[in-house]
Amino acid sequence: MTDTLPDVSTAPALPRARGPLSEAVLSRLRGGALPVVDVAGADPWGEDLQLALYTCYELHYRGFAGVDDDLEWDPALLGLRAGLEREFAAAVRAAVPGGDDLAGEIAALVAADDGEGGVSHHLRETGEPWQFREYIAMRSVYHLKEADPQAWVIPRLEGAAKAALVTVEHDEYGAGRGERMHARLFGDMMLELGLSDAYGAYLDHAPAEVLAEVNLMSMFGLHRKLRGALVGQFAVVELTSSPGSKRLVDAARRLDLGPATEHFYAEHVEADAVHEQVVRHGIIEPLVAEDPAMAADVVFGMQAATALDERLGRHLMATWAERRSALLVPLDADAHR
Repeated sequence: MTDTLPDVSTAPALPRARGPLSEAVLSRLRGGALPVVDVAGADPWGEDLQLALYTCYELHYRGFAGVDDDLEWDPALLGLRAGLEREFAAAVRAAVPGGDDLAGEIAALVAADDGEGGVSHHLRETGEPWQFREYIAMRSVYHLKEADPQAWVIPRLEGAAKAALVTVEHDEYGAGRGERMHARLFGDMMLELGLSDAYGAYLDHAPAEVLAEVNLMSMFGLHRKLRGALVGQFAVVELTSSPGSKRLVDAARRLDLGPATEHFYAEHVEADAVHEQVVRHGIIEPLVAEDPAMAADVVFGMQAATALDERLGRHLMATWAERRSALLVPLDADAHR
């Protein structure tokens, strides 16, 4: 683990376009006019829409090198983003059953496992170093800003639920110690694995399945009406993280990947076991007690987060089974042959 913190003032470079929607967004960010594009005809799960939406959302995080900060609130981009969100949100709604059985949903999450065919099982049992590195490169799109999307919901909660969520976020941000922020621990792991810890370094490598997971968090966090869904998404992470993290500790040891890699996941085994109880009893219970109608939103967030995680898992397992890189741009061109 390093004591040197990253230069968070350095914004990432703009990504490469993946189609007309993302090219339109990038054109505007380079200072041009926003071209007219057909959002309604786009694949909501496709590379183009997901990158366009991710790029719009990133203006609310670190931004991009050489891009005017005023474009964060550019009316034309916000209008396009709203159209992208409508397509994505409709697709997510259609992919989950919905309902308001919050107790049943939580029970299913706690009892669930990602299955013997799941990613963490694979990495623990038979995964190879190049696959572990790909997994980390993908996850960096979120983990280098870990807990930031969930922070949007803090001012949208009240009382006990707000206090409990801040307690969990405090841990995610290193309990006041910059070198212990989970994002920093993830960066330490990346360096140990021979990867760049620069924020946004692997955006061009990350497939749509990865971007969709991060976009879901940002969409939930940036819309007050979706605050319950964001709590549901956060609950999925905290209620299911410990077993998978333990398997990734075992994978790191089997593959002899190093102490920083083990440490990142060991930290989540311990922290998320505690967070599970805080989320269940400190956040969800008072939130729904105050507003029972919120239960359906929390359930939706849980189901959506689970569905997108499973979508990514299927992509990883299918490509790795064929000895192919799961990234759009492989980290090492010959490593997986």
